[in-house]
Amino acid sequence: MNSAWQRLTLVQFAAPQWTRSSLIWRLKGLLKQWRQSSLLMAWGNEIAVALLSLVFMIAPFVPNGLTGLMIAACAAFWVLLTLSDDILNPYRISPVHLVLGLFWVVALAATALSPVKAAAATGLVKLTLYLFVFLIGERVLRSQRWRTIVITVYLLTALVVTVEGWRQQIFGVDALATWNDPNATYAEALRVFSYLGNPNLLGAYLLPTIPLGICALFVWQHWGPKLLAAVMLFMNGACLYWTGSRGAWIGLAVALFVTLFLLLYWLLPRLPRFWQIWAFPIVFGSLAVLALIAFVGVAPLRERIMSIFAGREDSSNNYRINVWASVRRMIRAYPVLGIGPGNTAFNAIYPLYQLPNYSALSAYSIYLELLVEVGVIGFTCFMWFLLVLLSRGWVALQQLRDRSSQEVFWLIAAIATVAGMLAHGAVDTVWYRPEIATLWWLMVALITSYATRPVEQFQS
Repeated sequence: MNSAWQRLTLVQFAAPQWTRSSLIWRLKGLLKQWRQSSLLMAWGNEIAVALLSLVFMIAPFVPNGLTGLMIAACAAFWVLLTLSDDILNPYRISPVHLVLGLFWVVALAATALSPVKAAAATGLVKLTLYLFVFLIGERVLRSQRWRTIVITVYLLTALVVTVEGWRQQIFGVDALATWNDPNATYAEALRVFSYLGNPNLLGAYLLPTIPLGICALFVWQHWGPKLLAAVMLFMNGACLYWTGSRGAWIGLAVALFVTLFLLLYWLLPRLPRFWQIWAFPIVFGSLAVLALIAFVGVAPLRERIMSIFAGREDSSNNYRINVWASVRRMIRAYPVLGIGPGNTAFNAIYPLYQLPNYSALSAYSIYLELLVEVGVIGFTCFMWFLLVLLSRGWVALQQLRDRSSQEVFWLIAAIATVAGMLAHGAVDTVWYRPEIATLWWLMVALITSYATRPVEQFQS
């Protein structure tokens, strides 16, 4: 059984052996002589960090096309860096890279066989650009210094977004669409959306700030930065609550649970005997009591949570259920490789299967969306990618725990964020928007950056 699990998660994967036999990998270092004489490339890593940081600085405020151009610049610079690398480092390829490469090949096949090839090609280009966010992110995030800088840039940018959300909550703002069930008691409740234009999108954007903010309390040194982290945590948490996004609340609950679980797991060997036995029951028992008090005592929260279980009686639920029914018909029509990646392909095919008066721009579930876009083969490949990613992250966390390394905290936050975004994605597809997709691939890159290094490189 253990041997089968190791084969499934590619534990025995040998990077040096793979790179020696890879024709594509041999292109690495092709421009290394030019790089040695280039003044610009002497600052290669710094430029890569700046380009990646710019993506997260502009994403909430500019049109998606401009974000795409910025990602394209990151992609071009990653290619330049890779072709001019001085040494072949075998630890820079991990099973995560290979499984993602396989997923991209499946998406390419789905595009080639798509009934709407031009639309699917557009989606393939977007997917490719997002994968370059992962590639350049994984490269620069191996450094603890660059890792902290990129994460800090995102957290400070999110704080600006949150301040606008607070302004809307305090002074009021007109809704840009009907986001509440008009027949519900909370029909007139304000839902903030800040610069992102949609409360569900804002909730997804702020979700990573909670586990990252908690871990920043441990990572950032001195009282000033720690106080800033605490302020961010409070403001972001309040703003996420004001979005009224039930999907984001579900994601937040999962992310918080995973964050606290992993933090306690890391701390356990350092705690007195009493806390080693009772830490988990006390912490999670206390959280359960607080959650129950909030549920009973805060009527708007209680009503919004109960609407999740209202079935078709809630208009938002009813809308999603009908969209899911149409999407299932699409999946049955294109079960193997789907219709091709991207919302453009979805929008071209969905009207043929939709129920009357239930138009949609997506499947409102990332899992159904994957089945529609890349079929059972692509969906299986993506699930395999998640399995490999999280198993490698868990192994890296155990190595850091054994060595009492302080580098563990960003890894914990990344794993928790991935879990939260997957939970949110079960009932929404906002993570296909650039503001969210870039964060998803940043978290994937952050986990992988730990998994690509041998244990000897972790600081104790």
